[in-house]
Amino acid sequence: MPMPQVTSSVRPFGAVLSAMVTPFDEAGELDVAAAVALARHLVDTGHDGLVLNGTTGEAPTTHAPEKAELIAAVVEAVGDRAYVVAGAGSNDTLHAVRMAEQAAEAGAHGLLVVSPYYSRPSQAGIVAHVRAVADSTDLPVMLYDIPGRAGVRLSAATVDELGEHERVVAMKDATGDVAAAARGIARTGLAWYCGDDGLLLPFLSVGAVGVVGVATHVVGAAFARAVAAWDAGDTAGALRATTSVQPAVDAINGAGFQAVYAKAALEVVGVLPRRTVRLPYLPATDDEVRDVAAGLSAAGLLDGRPDGRHDELLAGGSRHDAPA
Repeated sequence: MPMPQVTSSVRPFGAVLSAMVTPFDEAGELDVAAAVALARHLVDTGHDGLVLNGTTGEAPTTHAPEKAELIAAVVEAVGDRAYVVAGAGSNDTLHAVRMAEQAAEAGAHGLLVVSPYYSRPSQAGIVAHVRAVADSTDLPVMLYDIPGRAGVRLSAATVDELGEHERVVAMKDATGDVAAAARGIARTGLAWYCGDDGLLLPFLSVGAVGVVGVATHVVGAAFARAVAAWDAGDTAGALRATTSVQPAVDAINGAGFQAVYAKAALEVVGVLPRRTVRLPYLPATDDEVRDVAAGLSAAGLLDGRPDGRHDELLAGGSRHDAPA
């Protein structure tokens, strides 16, 4: 499958990407058909990139054959219309290298490499880890800085050093530090992606090129309009596009269980048939689904959606099967 045309020299992976959830069937097994349908839906509604096998994709609880099967299926389905970036994140460097190699073999267009979590290595250790992963394939790499999950933040010197690697081309920034992002963009020239749905406009204002989001599963079209408006110099239009869906962004991200709530939102709007997750996540309760649905409704995302299951869910029905 050929890679999609580059939209801009400064957007190596597109502008609007979701860290895509990984659908499971009633038994908790990978649901490839649902994943393909979801990927097509996302691309049809404003996405020009997808990130697979990240945290929101429940990568810690999916296995190597599942990851490779998911990548291959999504690349076949949408790989000529959107960039498919695969997570290669682990606190075991050799494991991360194997993930990168398998992603390349499965047809991924790029890699997302997070700083090693839990182990809290030195900055020199992080540099060595990322270099090992980046050197293992010919794929371009997006760094991922998320200290809230990794337990360690990339220092400015580390970002600068890694930015000199020929295959490191982008950064997903989930630090929430807009001022540091501005400095990093100016120093490195990396394509900077906002990693927090609610901070898209502040990040664009300092030179970011797009977003890798979670609420984007349901607000991708609005965010695509926001980025297009920003590119056109219509800052007021960009603001209108983002603020119009802020209740949905808040509902999906507020509790911090993005994979759980994103699946709930996708079930409410009828894009996923169920919201099954794997332990240690638990599926959203019916009360939590009602809260998510309220946020989607306030954002106007349930208007005129006869395909959605929100009426059934809000009435108490559910398909939140937990794996056996």
